[in-house]
Amino acid sequence: MLRWLLGRGATQRRVERELALINADEWQDAVQRHAFLAGLDPEEDQALRQRAAWLLASKAFSGAHGLEVTDEIMLSIAIQAALPILKLDPVLYEGWTEIIVYPGGFLIPRNDVDESGVVHEYIQEASGEAWEGGPLILSWEDAAPGGSPGMNVVIHEFAHKIDLYAGSADGMPSLSAHPELRPGHWQRVLNESFDDFNAALDAVEGAIPRDVDPESEDAAAWYETLPMDPYAATDTAEFFAVSTEAFFIAPGPLARSLPEWYELLARFYRQDPLSRLPRAAHLGGR
Repeated sequence: MLRWLLGRGATQRRVERELALINADEWQDAVQRHAFLAGLDPEEDQALRQRAAWLLASKAFSGAHGLEVTDEIMLSIAIQAALPILKLDPVLYEGWTEIIVYPGGFLIPRNDVDESGVVHEYIQEASGEAWEGGPLILSWEDAAPGGSPGMNVVIHEFAHKIDLYAGSADGMPSLSAHPELRPGHWQRVLNESFDDFNAALDAVEGAIPRDVDPESEDAAAWYETLPMDPYAATDTAEFFAVSTEAFFIAPGPLARSLPEWYELLARFYRQDPLSRLPRAAHLGGR
C-alpha cells in the first residue's frame, strides 16, 4: 500500500520535499476550511497530508484566463483530492499529470447523438472536467472552500479519474485491490441504486406543480428531498461521481436513501464518513 511513498526514488524525494514545505499552521488552517474533514484522527490526518504532498509532487498545476495558482489554491485542491484515496493507493490517480484551474466556470464544446442519429453540437458551461488520459480541469470559484452544501467539484472530478483508471467511465472502478468485492455484486448494486435514484427523481419531478418551472429556483425545495444532486441520474459514471461527493460531504441522506450503495462505497473507499463527521454535518443537507 505504501510503495508510492517508500520506493520510487525521485518521486519519494519530491514527496518528502512537499511534506517539508507544508508547515503545521498552514496545514491546520487549510484542513479546518473544509468542514467535511472534521473528525479525522491523527493517523488519518497524517495519511491525508502524505497523499496531498504526493499530489503536489506528481501533478503540474496551471492557471487559465489569468488566474494565478497560489500555494494556497494548490494545497486546498490537493487536500480535497486526497480524501478519496486516504486509505487507497494513489496509483488510482496516475496516468495523467496536469491540473488546470480557471477562475470560474468555463465553456466546453459538446456533441450528442439523438435517437435518430442526428448529431447536436453545443457549448456547455462547466465547473469541472476530467479527460481520459488527459488533464483535470477545475473552476476555483466552485472548488474553493465554502462551496455549495453537499457538493464538491474536486472530489467529483477525481472520482471520475478513479473510474477512468479501470479503462472507461461507467461507475465501475478497478476492484483489483479489493479481493473481497466481486465485480458482479458491484454491478448489481450500482444498477439497482441508479434505477432507484432515477425513480425517486421521477417522483420528485412529478410532484412539482405545473405552474412551477422545474429549472427555476422555485423548484429547489422539491429537489432538496433527494439524497444528492439530480445530475447523478445522467448515467452510471455521473452517478458514481455525484454519489462519491455525497458520500464524503453529506453522507446521511445517501446512507438513508441508498443504504446498500453507501455500504459498498464505504467498503471501496475503506472509510465511513457517517461515523466520522460531526452529528450536525451528517444529519443536515438534503
